Amino acid sequence: MAENVVNIHAAKTQLSQLVMRAEKGERITIARAGKPVAQLGPVATRRRRSVPGDDPVFNLDKFGFEGPGGGLTNEEIDGIIYGA
Repeated sequence: MAENVVNIHAAKTQLSQLVMRAEKGERITIARAGKPVAQLGPVATRRRRSVPGDDPVFNLDKFGFEGPGGGLTNEEIDGIIYGA
C-alpha cells in the first residue's frame, strides 16, 4: 500500500502516530482489504472575520449621546453608521 494508505489493523495499532501526522496536515486513507473506507486528516480551521476599526460598536464615545435622539436626526445617524 502507498504511504498515505493504511489498513485498519495498522491504523488501530498506530493511531497515535497517524493522528500526529494528520495534525501536521497529512491526509491518511484507511482501507479494508485494500479498499479505501475512511480518511484521517487535519481539522478545518475557521477563519476569523475581522471587524473594521471604525465600527460604531467599538467607538461608542464618538457615536454616543445624552438623552433621546441627541442633536442628530435619523438620517444623520444612518449616514454616520452606514455611510449613506
